[in-house]
Amino acid sequence: MHYRFTKILTTIGTLLFLLVLVSCKEEKKKEATAKKTQTPTTLHSLDAKNFEVQIDSRKTGLYTLRNGNGVEITFSDYGQHLVALYVPDRNGNFEDVVLGFNDIDDYVNGGGAYMGSVIGRYGNRIAKGKFVLEGEEYTLAQNNNGNHLHGGVKGFNAVVWSGEQLSEREIEFERTSPDMEEGYPGNLHVKVNYKLTDTNALIITYRAVTDKTTVVNLTHHSFFNLAGEGNGTVNDHRMMINADSFTPVDSGLIPTGEIRKVANTPFDFRTMKPISKDIESEDQQLLFGKGYDHNFVLNKTPKNENGLVLAARVAEPKSGRTLEVYTNEPGIQFYGGNFLNGENKGKSGKPYIFRGAFCLETQHFPDSPNQPDFPTTVLKPNEIYTSVCVYKFGILQGK
Repeated sequence: MHYRFTKILTTIGTLLFLLVLVSCKEEKKKEATAKKTQTPTTLHSLDAKNFEVQIDSRKTGLYTLRNGNGVEITFSDYGQHLVALYVPDRNGNFEDVVLGFNDIDDYVNGGGAYMGSVIGRYGNRIAKGKFVLEGEEYTLAQNNNGNHLHGGVKGFNAVVWSGEQLSEREIEFERTSPDMEEGYPGNLHVKVNYKLTDTNALIITYRAVTDKTTVVNLTHHSFFNLAGEGNGTVNDHRMMINADSFTPVDSGLIPTGEIRKVANTPFDFRTMKPISKDIESEDQQLLFGKGYDHNFVLNKTPKNENGLVLAARVAEPKSGRTLEVYTNEPGIQFYGGNFLNGENKGKSGKPYIFRGAFCLETQHFPDSPNQPDFPTTVLKPNEIYTSVCVYKFGILQGK
């Protein structure tokens, strides 16, 4: 009897132990699930709901990259707009250094069509919206003073992309641009990968293939102010552009075909100087663009460890923030925010004023399809278009 009672107690004890064990496992599983579903603490104050709408029967949303240094970058899958980018100053204070808006409507219907977006199929301008390819003339939208700009009326900046968060530090967007979209030939399949590194570098890698000969020139169009978005002009930012030459333009900002030396011109940024140093010069090129809005022909050295050329370096003296740009492209467009006029208010409620930001767009040259002496932008079937742009953020050494 005593033996049987002891056995029953042992069995009950074993069952209770197993129940506690299962309960603990279930509790741990719930905790793990909760951790996965918790929204990480973010630096930005964006309301995700303001970016969740239906466009062309597709729902849009936000994606965020973070690294161990606290750098945070947020994108929309609508046009791949880079909405917010937080980097530290010399005192470790984080600030958003790109212009942008709190609501997707400002990108769709407001003044933010290109702010932080991917640009395609063709970044920059094509004269009169026409080019000849393999004996056939193609006609594009004339959406900029009689010329074609940034892919047309509904370029890559104005469509919803399929996005995939590959990790906390990497996302990829994908889309097929159908044959004759905006007048361009060929079904063009495009992937754009964004990766944030431990060295505070945002690596943008573009890849594309086509089933019919076409032209391609993809770029990224963030408006930077290293003092913080909306915090005055960028006139005091110091800039270096690694280029001995640039491509002059006519009054419509179309390249003339000339490649001109920068020496003894306001376009000489081979050593660091304030952006504003020569900007008021009575130079015809500056008058055409109301300031800088020109393609620079990049030198082929120096290169980083990945074989990319150092294209530009920018420093903001007060915050100490710096930006370096690396690329495999032959050119870079420096735009000085000359068409900002204070009408648009950004994320912090501050107006985006004249020359309140700069853009550095890695690219092939504008109007290359009509300029046989420029590097070609033609992509044929069985070829792979690959372009790389790196924006690396840092801090000035010393005071």
